[in-house]
Amino acid sequence: MKISVITICYNSAAQIGRAIESVLAQSHPELEYVIVDGGSSDGTVDIVRSYASRDPRIRWVSEPDDGISDAMNKGVALATGDIVAHLHSDEYYLDPGVLAEVASIFEANPERVWLTGGFHFVDPSGRFLREIKVRRYSYRRLIHSNIILHPATFVKRSAFLQVGGFDLSLRYCMDYHLWLRLGALGDPVTVNRPLACFCVHGGSRSTMEAASAYAEEFQVRLEFLEKRGSWQFPYRLEYLVKKELNRIFIRRLIASAGTEDAC
Repeated sequence: MKISVITICYNSAAQIGRAIESVLAQSHPELEYVIVDGGSSDGTVDIVRSYASRDPRIRWVSEPDDGISDAMNKGVALATGDIVAHLHSDEYYLDPGVLAEVASIFEANPERVWLTGGFHFVDPSGRFLREIKVRRYSYRRLIHSNIILHPATFVKRSAFLQVGGFDLSLRYCMDYHLWLRLGALGDPVTVNRPLACFCVHGGSRSTMEAASAYAEEFQVRLEFLEKRGSWQFPYRLEYLVKKELNRIFIRRLIASAGTEDAC
């Protein structure tokens, strides 16, 4: 079972080496690594070119794109694996056995089209901050909240293409929009251990622009509920409460990490 890991990047020279090394260190033999650079000017391309010259599993491109969703879709279009995964330049796999475990689980569950696990928040030096365990999954719970962790999620390429990939109109929550469509195909396999690490740093939109991301997630949810003809009022009340809890969580996470440093 071939797995294609896709890393999108832009001016990521400070972070991308660790991401690349975590992918190339994987023990799974059927590995393809696709790197999509948005036209970096900080040395990122030189780093990617150096790794690619030494490892034929790397395929890469550097050119302007129309945003994160476009870059991630471009990576899937370039990929040839049975399974695709997106690992951003400020993320990395927890250990060399992650992809082998993912492949064996898919092989044991051929009817499933996606898989997800937990992850660790780390600071720029790689120091452990907090573990986010894989959430107990149901489609109803997914509608209430984005309970899927992107760097710890793996999707059959055929299913990704079937549901239409990432929505180019979204700036932050294109992953949540994708999970809602994948969830309509079936439940993911949940892996009860962390699979990846996410670095909390000053250049991360997921943490530094968390309020905007959470607001977009809410709009994605409302549009989804409207299409289903579902009652939106309870979700609106829930959003007001969770928005404040999310703000407190992110503020504490950023404080514990020291966000002025690059990852």
